[in-house]
Amino acid sequence: MILAGDIGGTHSRLGLYSETGDHLHLQIEKIYPSRQHGGLAEIVVQFLADQNTSVNHAAFGIAGPILNGVVSTPNLPWVIDKTELSGQAKIQHVALINDLEAHAWGVDDLEPNGFATLNAGAALCGNAALIAAGTGLGEACLYWDGARRHPFACEGGHADFAPRNDVEMGLLTYLCKKFGRVSYERILSGRGLKNVYDFLRDSGTEREPPSLLEELTQAPDPAAVISKHGLAATAVICERALDIFVSVYGAEAGNLALKMLAIGGVFLSGGIAAHILPKLSTPAFMLAFVAKGRLQPLLEKIPVKVVTDDRIGLVGAARYALERLCDQPADVLSRRRA
Repeated sequence: MILAGDIGGTHSRLGLYSETGDHLHLQIEKIYPSRQHGGLAEIVVQFLADQNTSVNHAAFGIAGPILNGVVSTPNLPWVIDKTELSGQAKIQHVALINDLEAHAWGVDDLEPNGFATLNAGAALCGNAALIAAGTGLGEACLYWDGARRHPFACEGGHADFAPRNDVEMGLLTYLCKKFGRVSYERILSGRGLKNVYDFLRDSGTEREPPSLLEELTQAPDPAAVISKHGLAATAVICERALDIFVSVYGAEAGNLALKMLAIGGVFLSGGIAAHILPKLSTPAFMLAFVAKGRLQPLLEKIPVKVVTDDRIGLVGAARYALERLCDQPADVLSRRRA
């Protein structure tokens, strides 16, 4: 049995997996509200006690950079040390990996119905990339060695935002005054969508209806309210905010594709992409994705898919544990193909 975890700023999802041949099978899964717990060890100990079981191998995908087995989670007041976690949870082999790296490990374990296609592209073998807007903005890459893909983490979501038109230049100026420095995460995240909305309201570009102000004030998640009205076309300011969000999302996904030469595909994971799939399926996203000047023909050949299976991080963490922590025969590892 393998314990896997997908640890986010809102929820921590844990699952027990068994393995047959090269196939992972989820045995039990439980989701915990992250902020109601003092740390990951508390959640893991409770989960194992509830299941009356123990494990020797565990891997956890966590938002943030992992340095020497330690991560200070940017969206939670936690410091997680894999050595301390191993001792507290009594798990012999523990790995901490970036949450988007876990998503990258999970791509090849999903069924075809776990994706929605935005651009079919060409069937080419090569590097691939993931981008995920959620509580923050995560990015990861998969290097193609000629036989299989190797996931690795990056922190590209914190790269400087590059505006492409007058509206986005105004947005950059607005956010610079508010935050000093503006990364893509300031726009492509739940809080980022609210930042775009605030810009449209405060700049006078769009009017905020009084009823919407009241709804946003009372909502625990203002971004959910904005996306709801944006998708339903019931508030112009929300529609406009979501349109800007989708266009910037497409542009940064295209930037990532160029940096990684991701001819093997670009995948959008995270909770927001699946939720706003109707908007992502409109021309705005792909128009921004391919608008790379002389390299537009290359971008048009890249497959782009939205991950609709929300267990990608969980199965990816289990896959990492199986291949990196457990003893795997060479012939099993060699079967992992794109």
